[in-house]
Parts: sequence; structure tokens; C-alpha cells
Amino acid sequence: FNSNNANDAFDIVGIVEPNKDLAKRYADQYKFSMEIVYDTLEQLIEAKKPQAVTAFGTIYDHLEIVETCAPKGIHVMVEKPLAVSLKHAKKMKALAEKHKIHLLTNYETTWYPTNHKAKELLDANKIGDLRKVIVRDGHKGPLKIGINKEFLDWLTDPKQNGGGAITDFGCYGVNLMTWLKNGEKPVSVTAVVQQLQKENNPKVDDDATIILSYKDAKATIQASWNWPMGRKDMEVYGLTGAIYADNRNDLRVRKAIGYDDFEETNMKLEELTNPYNDPFSYFAAVIKGDIKVEANGLSSLENNMIVMEILDAAIRSAKKGKTIFLKD
Repeated sequence: FNSNNANDAFDIVGIVEPNKDLAKRYADQYKFSMEIVYDTLEQLIEAKKPQAVTAFGTIYDHLEIVETCAPKGIHVMVEKPLAVSLKHAKKMKALAEKHKIHLLTNYETTWYPTNHKAKELLDANKIGDLRKVIVRDGHKGPLKIGINKEFLDWLTDPKQNGGGAITDFGCYGVNLMTWLKNGEKPVSVTAVVQQLQKENNPKVDDDATIILSYKDAKATIQASWNWPMGRKDMEVYGLTGAIYADNRNDLRVRKAIGYDDFEETNMKLEELTNPYNDPFSYFAAVIKGDIKVEANGLSSLENNMIVMEILDAAIRSAKKGKTIFLKD
């Protein structure tokens, strides 16, 4: 990593992509040389000796990537969720701890100023004790938004993705709620899934609702490939008010007055400061020791192991049609 410039915190030394047609399309789009494209991770590591690897392909491959990188002391960041299954996640955690590497998970919403402001206000008791959280994530559906065939093929495959919308977008709300609750696990998980676009997503669910019940609060996570427009938003309710993180930068805070009245404050938030504003700057800063991963933070292994436990329970709940109670 090059630490001389905050905006140039890392160098891309290689890309693994066996599909040369796909690699060439991206090389033309982003102006990089095909000389840095390798067929396998092993070839790249042998040639370039990287400090870190980011794995933003199929979730099923996350375990194999950690199995390759961890023994060599190479740090790994994966795109959400941490793993395709709880079984894979446990193996990844054991490897990361044995070989003392950082294993982080990236979510787009980790870098939203509104989510961080919401937690700051909640922790400062601005809306009273937390009682209810509603998180909504998703879009019209992978086929409808026109993602490329290579991405579509694995995203809608139950083996490669572990599920449909329940995995792809359910993980966001679970990650955020685990963070808001400072790593506390829910008592129980209840999930319902539907397939509303059978013609587009024949093998996986495309609409999921996950309910997390805590001793003193509840989270409702609505993950869907059936929204009329893309969205990533969160509502946080306390005893005396509510916080609406409408998108990346727009936040509203309502203080309750009487039965149904309220006073509302609107905020337009600036982007977070470097290195907390994007996954790659953050990853570089963690590896260099400039910052520490916050315990139960959004990117942390602790948080994301709980996410995997909850997603596993949610998938089982939907299949069995019953509530799953978690062990302490």
C-alpha cells in the first residue's frame, strides 16, 4: 500500500478473472492493462505478492479465497455477506484467527453518513431507548436493472448466492441492526420469502421479510427484488422520537409531541472523512495500522459472524415456516 497520499492509499497490482471477454470489457471501460489480469489467484500471488485481496465475486468463492490467502498472511475483504453459509463462515473465521489476518466485509451502507449519524443520535439518547428498526433494501430485480450476464448467472443461483433477495439484501439490515445493538444477538428470527418474479428468478426467492426479536426491541428487514425503485433506507424508533435515514445523505429526526404531533429536523449530511468514506481506503488504513476495526463495527468479523448466524436462521425459518430461536 502506498501511504503517501490519502486519495492514493493502495495500488492495484493484479486482477483475477478467467473470463477474458469480461476482463477485456472492463479493461476498456476502466483503462487498465490486460497484463495485470490473471487466470487464478495463485498465479497473481506468485507474481505480485499482494498484501491484501478484495473478493467481490460469487459469495461461494469467499471460503476458497480465504483458504488461499490466510496461510500466506494476506488480508481479505469480501463483498457482503461474509459467506454463502454459516458453515463456510465458521471455517473462514478459524482461518483468519489462526493466521492473524484481517477478514472484513464490505456493505455499501457502511459508508453512508446517515447511518453513522443515526447511531450517534441513538447513542446520545436523542430519541430515547431503542424499540423498533425498519430497514428496506433492494431494487426492481437483477434482470430488470440490466446487470451483466456473468453477475446474473451466479446472483440467481442458490448454490453460488445461498438464496435470492434474502441473502443479497437481507444481510444489510441484519448488519445494521447488529451494529445498532452493539453486537447483541436477537432472541429469535422469523422469515417469510416469496417468489414474485418466477420467470426472472426461477431458482431463488425474490422477496423476503425478516423479523428479529430482541428482549427489548424488534427489527423488521424488508429485502426485495420487487421494489419499484432502488432503495437503501432505515427507520429507527425510540421511546420519544424517530430517525429516518432516507438515503446516503438525507436524514430526518422527529421528536414526539403529544399524541400524534412532532417537530422535525432535516439534515443534509456531508460525506464521511477519509478513510471512513470507502471500503478500499478503510481496508488500507486498517492493514497499515492507522486505524483499528471497531469491535462489532459494520465491517468487523464479530458483527458479520452474527449476521451469518441470523441469515442461516432466517433461511431455515422461511423453509420450515416457523420461528427459529437462537442460542446465546
